[in-house]
Amino acid sequence: MRRLLPVTDDVTDREWTLAELADAYAYPETAGPWLRANMVSTLDGAAQHEGRSQPISGSADMRIFGTLRGLADAVVVGAETVRQEGYRPARAREAFARRRAAAGQTPAPAVAVVSASLALDFDLPLFSAPGTPTLVLTGAAAPAERVRAAQAAGARVLIAGTGSAVEPERAVHVLAEQGLTRLLTEGGPRLLGQFIAAGVLDELCLTVSPMLTAGDAQRIASGPPVALPKRFSPASVLEEAGFLFTRYRRTDMGGMNHSA
Repeated sequence: MRRLLPVTDDVTDREWTLAELADAYAYPETAGPWLRANMVSTLDGAAQHEGRSQPISGSADMRIFGTLRGLADAVVVGAETVRQEGYRPARAREAFARRRAAAGQTPAPAVAVVSASLALDFDLPLFSAPGTPTLVLTGAAAPAERVRAAQAAGARVLIAGTGSAVEPERAVHVLAEQGLTRLLTEGGPRLLGQFIAAGVLDELCLTVSPMLTAGDAQRIASGPPVALPKRFSPASVLEEAGFLFTRYRRTDMGGMNHSA
């Protein structure tokens, strides 16, 4: 792996340690929550191949995936992605234990699933056997029987919307109220599109995979277009085996003080 941006005199291509990656991707010091997204895309814009992101990923991408999880308080993910990708609980990793303890974090990040209908299989290990209790973000009008099913499975249900849908800004605020301010979303595309449209995404970590797939796969974000494109600026670029690991931050402020 080598750093392309910021430009330095050290252009050595070598394997980075997890500690070096953690330093490179450390969350900024902010007064409020910081929401970053981690996504992968092919050269022609596909976020998936045959419905999953794994085929367009690589070993270095998975190291960064693990690093970003190792730094987060909570991983925010959409219900459809939970179903498609077979999500499991985030696991505690010894490589991040000291760093997490010093930051006052739990040994592993919580997974926060966003779902209006709560049409989820609560027998999955994500709900039945997490090291850190799984959170479910839903609206106030969520089906009562599904709320009870989630709670019976051991999940913590958090209300993040006045109707049936989850409101992105409210979701960020509710998680921050739980002390979860270092937030990481891994999608899917619809959830990321909602965060973008609501103006609550602070940072995008985008892996550009050196592959072409054609077809009609989803982009990294979907949903209604925003009225004005959101402008982000590059913070860093790493490269390994043809993969580009880019990091972009919003240009209008150093981090959002999200409010309800």
